[in-house]
Amino acid sequence: MSVQGEGERASSRRQIWVLVAMFFVPLALAFFLYYGLDGWRPPGSTNYGTLIDPARPLPDVTLPKVKGGTFARKDWEGKWTVVYIGDGACDARCREALTLIRQTRLALGDDMPRVQRAFLVTGNCCDHAYLETEHAGLITLSVEGRAGEELLAVFPQDAPVREAGRIYIVDPLGNLMMSYDPGAPDKGLLEDLERLLKLSHIG
Repeated sequence: MSVQGEGERASSRRQIWVLVAMFFVPLALAFFLYYGLDGWRPPGSTNYGTLIDPARPLPDVTLPKVKGGTFARKDWEGKWTVVYIGDGACDARCREALTLIRQTRLALGDDMPRVQRAFLVTGNCCDHAYLETEHAGLITLSVEGRAGEELLAVFPQDAPVREAGRIYIVDPLGNLMMSYDPGAPDKGLLEDLERLLKLSHIG
């Protein structure tokens, strides 16, 4: 075997390893940066809402709709649901949150049918004139009673859930997965939903 032949084979092997390194080294570096460094994430991966990790399956309970009918566990499924919990008299924070939810859904354009809105009413139900005039299509459910208490128990309890003024997202499998405190930027809900809808193959 000639020295020239050996040299050509060695050169070919080096070229193959260089190509392999060009492919795998950036990939390995990306994985290390994303998963290996605590607290480091690329700017584009930031959520405005607080991720509920792990996501919490909603219980198999049936709630009464304020205007008649019921809403069962299966009705949470198949769509993304944006939820607000509060008193039916709907104070300033309630109106602000429901308006934000409505406008956010409208801003989704063609993806709007993939999202539904729910208002979980904790008492003093309800300012019907306001809800029917300003929030047509809003699913308004009473959470008074045992079924409602079981449902509310799934929501984060770091603040009294009935008074927290938070907005929540439930995924199309019926899992509670994100929340927004009243101080979260309005655009955050829209940007997070747009990202979720883009990545989701369900709902």
